[in-house]
Amino acid sequence: MAKGEGGEQYSNASLLNKPVSEDGIKLARKHEHRNRLSVCNKLCYAIGGAPYQITGCALGFFLQIYLLDVAQLDPFYASIILFVGRAWDAVTDPTVGFLVSRSPWTRFGRMLPWIMLSTPLAVLSYFLIWYVPPFENGKVIWYLIFYCLFQSLQTCFHVPYSALTMFISSEQKERDSATAYRMTVEVLGTVLGTAIQGQIVGMANAPCLPGPGDILLNPNNNTTELNNTEPVISLEHTKAAYMISSGIICSIYVLCAIVLFFGVREQKDSCRHKSEPMGFCQGIKLVMGHGPYAKLVMVFLFTSLAFMLLEGNFALFCSSTLGFRNDFQNILLAIMLSATLAIPFWQWFLTRFGKKTAVYAGTLSVVPFMILVVCFKSNLIVTYIVSFAAGVGVAAAFLLPWSMLPDVVDDFQVLNPESIGHEALFYSFYVFFTKFASGVSLGISTLSLDFAGYISRGCTQPEAVDVTLKVLVSAAPIALIIIGLIILYSYPIDEERRQGNRKLLQELRDSEADSETDSTELANMI
Repeated sequence: MAKGEGGEQYSNASLLNKPVSEDGIKLARKHEHRNRLSVCNKLCYAIGGAPYQITGCALGFFLQIYLLDVAQLDPFYASIILFVGRAWDAVTDPTVGFLVSRSPWTRFGRMLPWIMLSTPLAVLSYFLIWYVPPFENGKVIWYLIFYCLFQSLQTCFHVPYSALTMFISSEQKERDSATAYRMTVEVLGTVLGTAIQGQIVGMANAPCLPGPGDILLNPNNNTTELNNTEPVISLEHTKAAYMISSGIICSIYVLCAIVLFFGVREQKDSCRHKSEPMGFCQGIKLVMGHGPYAKLVMVFLFTSLAFMLLEGNFALFCSSTLGFRNDFQNILLAIMLSATLAIPFWQWFLTRFGKKTAVYAGTLSVVPFMILVVCFKSNLIVTYIVSFAAGVGVAAAFLLPWSMLPDVVDDFQVLNPESIGHEALFYSFYVFFTKFASGVSLGISTLSLDFAGYISRGCTQPEAVDVTLKVLVSAAPIALIIIGLIILYSYPIDEERRQGNRKLLQELRDSEADSETDSTELANMI
């Protein structure tokens, strides 16, 4: 077999059969005890994942509708902002990963300084995204600059945080447990982001504007009657609501970063001695040349693109196609609450049946509800039920792909024991494809709405817009999910290989601990 496909992974076992001294056993046990994480450590680590999900959820669900209906940009320019911002963000991920991998060790670690130093500017740029400037000609530049700036600064937070998984403990069991804590808090973060942004903005939802067709059909109706809203809320109220919600989210962002910084300690000895620094292109070739990683990234790319299409267009679908203009934020909240409740179930499922099986079951579980939501006529109760049920599949999309990534890193370290300390590169490319998928989905969907004739703040939309939104939240995501799962079939790391890698890495660490003991004894004798 080719390297990276499992043919050599057990070839190192013969090198690890030297007898282990009593001092080595004691040192290994002490090392194992030090790598155990307390519940407090896991919670502090998990809380650090909330800012990315809170801001990502707010941007994913609401930025498109904000640019179209509040900032009142042309759909074409909105699509440029969304695509360029995400594309720029995707490019910065491998760059930041490369820089993090070459960062020197400090008394705070290698990852935590990046997280804390990027937080203040990230918060400021996020706040300014939701501010409507008092000029018209430079609006597009304004949003493009601050959107790209925030994405870059958030990358400086999220890539080191993702790689931090490999540095909080060398024990796979502890890392899996911490990842489960993290995913639970991250889904709670999406609930919080949806609740804060959705409920505050929902209470100040500006009325829609009747189009020529509405006036012809209802010549005696005014805007107030069409919106059925008392009292009428102005667009200025809506702008202020977005500012308030962004201010609250910024405060939570800073608080979570502080908790992470003071509640988690990087373990310098949780990974073996770092190999020599390498060039950027060499790093790309190294990680993308690992077969299991390349396949997992492709799976993640297609499934992420599917869920990003659903996330980015579901608010517009609920408000425009289904007609739930005043309820869409509650429907989104139902999805996120359901996803939160489903996390423990999927954690049990992947432990019981394996991660690969869990990805198939979890991702496919959302497909029937994607079909139902566009087939039923507009009915609020049915929409709530379908959305709540779909949240179970959304939880799997959050938890399962990230839980597989440490297995790939371990597999790489078994096959390439000389290449150590490049974890940030693996995580940065993983995040790169997530954001690339988001940029493509938002850019394509907004541009599609422009071609279909979307009317900003329109009480009704042309039939072409309704059809486009149905494709974007149902047919297109289902096709992408199927492609991703077909690729997953060839993913080679099953439970047997995962356990074998874990055993080999533990033996290698024990062997190194014994070597340290031998060196110490020799130095004392001299």
